Order: sequence, then C-alpha cells, then structure tokens
Amino acid sequence: MANATAAAYPAYRPSDHEWIGDIPTEWEVTKLGACLKVVSEKNHPDLPLLSITREQGVIERDVDDQESNHNFIPDDLSGYKLIKAGQFGMNKMKAWQGSYGVSRHTGIVSPAYFIFDFTKPIDPDFFHLAIRGKLYVSYFASASDGVRIGQWDLSKPRMREIPFVLPPIAQQREIVRFLNEKTAKIDDAIALEERQIGLLKERKQIVIQSAVTKGLNPNAPMKDSGVDWIGEIPAHWGVFPLFSKTRIKSVSNCADRDLLSVYLDLGVVKFSDIDEKRTNATSLDLSAYQAVDPGDFVLNNQQAWRGSVGVSMHAGIVSPAYIVLSLSTDFDPAFANYYFRSPALVSHYLIGSKGVGTIQRNLYWPKLRTTPISIPPMDEQIEIVEYIRAEVGKIDRAIALKNDQIAALREYKATLINSAVTGKIKVA
Repeated sequence: MANATAAAYPAYRPSDHEWIGDIPTEWEVTKLGACLKVVSEKNHPDLPLLSITREQGVIERDVDDQESNHNFIPDDLSGYKLIKAGQFGMNKMKAWQGSYGVSRHTGIVSPAYFIFDFTKPIDPDFFHLAIRGKLYVSYFASASDGVRIGQWDLSKPRMREIPFVLPPIAQQREIVRFLNEKTAKIDDAIALEERQIGLLKERKQIVIQSAVTKGLNPNAPMKDSGVDWIGEIPAHWGVFPLFSKTRIKSVSNCADRDLLSVYLDLGVVKFSDIDEKRTNATSLDLSAYQAVDPGDFVLNNQQAWRGSVGVSMHAGIVSPAYIVLSLSTDFDPAFANYYFRSPALVSHYLIGSKGVGTIQRNLYWPKLRTTPISIPPMDEQIEIVEYIRAEVGKIDRAIALKNDQIAALREYKATLINSAVTGKIKVA
C-alpha cells in the first residue's frame, strides 16, 4: 500500500485474484477481452507516423532521426494502421516489456501492432495509468510466447483473459485527477535528482580534464603548448604528435582470449562482465578478431567520436573493426585511460572521423595520428591518477545515492498508482 494511513473505501469484497486482493464493493473485476475490441483501419499514409515504446507508450516518431529509427520504414505507408487519440495501441512483439498505451495522438503505426477501441465505460487516461503498471506488464509477459525473448509474440486469446479492475466512471476520473497531481510532484522530484546527477557528471569531467591537462600544482610554471585546444601546460610537460607515442597493432588468431568491447560509459570491458548481453558471443567467428594486451589503447572505429575509447586493463580480443594502439612506456596505463577519454581528446576523435550524420562516422587514422598530446612525467602521472580516483570516487558515491533516491521515487510512484487503481487507497 502506498500510504498506511491513507483513507479506505467503506466496504471491500474479494476480487478472486491474489495479486489484486480485495476491491471496493461497487467496483467490477472484468477481463480485457470484455473491455477492448480490435480495430484495423488502413489507407491513411498522410497521417503522422507514430511508434509505441516501453518508456512512453504511443509517441510521435521522428522520421529524420536515423539513430533512433532502426526499423525499416517503407515508402508506401498505406498498409499502416490508423490509431486515433484515445485508442489503445500495442506492440504485440514487445507487450511483455510494456510497449503499449492509450494514444494522445492520431496517426499511423506498424501493421504488426494491435489497435483497440473500448467497449465499456472506461476513461482512457485511467486505463492508461492502470494497464502500464508493473503488475499488468507481468501478465502480458505470461501471455506471450517465443523462442527468443526479443521475439515474444502476444497470444490474443490469453490476453483477453487478463483480469482488469474497473471502478465506476466517476471514480475513474477522480483517480486520474488524484494520480496526475501526485505523480507530477514525484516526476518533478525525479527530474531534480536527474539534473543534480548531470551536474555531478559534469563536475567529474572537469576534475579529470583539469588534472590530466593542467596537473595538480596550481603554482607550477606554465608554458604555451603551441596548440590552441591544449592551451597552457606545466612548463616541464612535453607535447608530441599521437603517432610518435603509439603503434598500430593488428594481431589476430587469438580466439581463445576473453572477448572485450568498448563502451561510451565504461571504456574497455570484458564482454562477460556486462549484464546486458547485446549479442550471442559464442556464435561469432572470432578468428579475425584483434589481440589486445593490458595497456593497449582501443578505439571503437564508428563510435570513438562519441567517446567509446579506452585503455584496456585486460588481455583479450576485439572486433576487427576497432583500432588497437600500443602505447609507449611514457604512459602509465591508468593515466592514459583518463587522458584519452577526457572531453578534449574526444573532440579530436570527431575531427579525425569521416562520415555523414550520426550513424556512420569512421575514424580516419591518417588525420587522427597527428593529433598533439601533452604528457607529464611518470611520477606525476601516478599522482594524478591517485587524485582522480579519490575525487571521482566521492562524486560516484554521490551519483549512486542520487540513483538510489530516483529508484525509490519510481517505486513509490508505481506503488501509488497500483494502490489507487486497485482500490487500496481512497482518493476522494
């Protein structure tokens, strides 16, 4: 229950469903099959293209954003289904994830989606709030089948049997009013925490950037590096072209090593350490993969311009599409990892990439190799690493606390919605 002291309805009766529990006496327990009627209207190719997502339900689709449009969009949209504002739409292949909702827009969606009209007195906003609760998502998962999780298909007959709690229409609207008011405040609190996380992440980048490009001694004599984007550096630091401190590696036939990958937020990691399994690694032909040794600098060829680079702390192999560089002994590997992932260097991976748009931007080594870099003495690199780890550790702990607070707020929001739509709390 969202609030142990919240008011209750005058009388309750069993719902005959354990997960629902008791419901107010005047409320009905029906089934989705009795609430919804499938509709399918096509030949509206001029209407806006919509999509149905797990996070937001039915949204307008940005057809110009190639990065977010991984599904093919045909030239002829006459076969796409009409969905009107107030109708319930569902991605039947991802209903188990919660990819459904009542639309606020009129437009067209994939012909593979389900579209429904309501057949009972149901407030669309009430239905949207109730059906997107986590308990209902689990019901849709149990009504879906498939060999692979990513391709679970919803069984329409089993979906029709899913129970649905239906208050009188006036109470539905009162619940919507109550939840809109309460959840708006929760969403504002979440947004505040997210903004604070953003500021902490910016602070983290500033700490790293300043330490690896200016050092730790604010009183150290400075000199002009001779490079606009580097600016002044401590007088005893050297400036070198990247190619003079690196060597391209291309060693394959090491398939018995751990598979590594490079991510924007993580740098170089063992694939087996990542919870999110993006592909079935055991099915890959790894014979052409490149060897990586601890201390090697690895760049994701297509995503380096976004910051998907890092110095590996592991021995392993990476995709043949990556660039692997061995670093000179002038670098401490941990310092190099901070340095090459700093915002100033990331901006140069973009300059050293060729391509159009935000999907295909490949590194162009002949241009990148001349990038100037500044290197402090080894003992200073080690001091900088120790300082960064201490400062970043404090920031990461603060970020973790903020994320815990966000998780608690989201859990409270979900519990509040479930308690209101199943009658556990009286909203008026």
